[in-house]
Amino acid sequence: MSVPARAYLSIGEVLSRLRPEFSDITISKIRFLESEGLIDPQRTPSGYRKFTTTDLERLRYVLMAQRDQYLPLRVIKENLDALDRGLQPAKNSNTQASPRLLNASADAIAPLFAPSDEIKLSRSEFAAAAGISDSQISELESFGFIQMKGRYFDGDALEVAKAINEFTNFGIEARHLKSFKTAADREVGLVEQVTIPLARQKSSDAKARAQEAEREISSLSIKLHAALVRAGLHRSR
Repeated sequence: MSVPARAYLSIGEVLSRLRPEFSDITISKIRFLESEGLIDPQRTPSGYRKFTTTDLERLRYVLMAQRDQYLPLRVIKENLDALDRGLQPAKNSNTQASPRLLNASADAIAPLFAPSDEIKLSRSEFAAAAGISDSQISELESFGFIQMKGRYFDGDALEVAKAINEFTNFGIEARHLKSFKTAADREVGLVEQVTIPLARQKSSDAKARAQEAEREISSLSIKLHAALVRAGLHRSR
């Protein structure tokens, strides 16, 4: 989707917005930070930089990190990468970045970089966030419970791993839960029988209607599953 023309700021407008807070900011410094890969503004056909609100907030984050925390650009770049992947940057060199959803004190500007439901975790970050070992990750992968998307695990995989890990507190291991995966796959197929035809309709709101139907049917599925388990337990008493 194209961004309306005035959604962009020129480098001069960015400078004027930042200067009240950072008196030493210059166009040369903004260009330097771009050359270091900390921001990546788009260009007009004639080559002029055009900055979005996100670019502006990234610049503000960089300048604050330099001024208030004396962080080197290498560390700031690592922090930005973590924020882009939906993580809260590591507090020091002895800790890892962690999902913002698990951190109540997450940085206020973090959602500007990546929505919290689009977490991207490396394998080691995933192990730390889920509280499991690398061998346990391999086991969950072998049973089809989780899989990497490219080089990262997402927030859904994290929720699955954490839930399965909690089952182990009751002596229930991942191999005992394969029927859950089979049932979930069947439910996904049932939902898609309704939502895929909706999404393929030519009306302008087809995608929105399909997404709403997906949410409602998924909610009903979870409600039915819980009710059936509860009823089964009551019968066995």
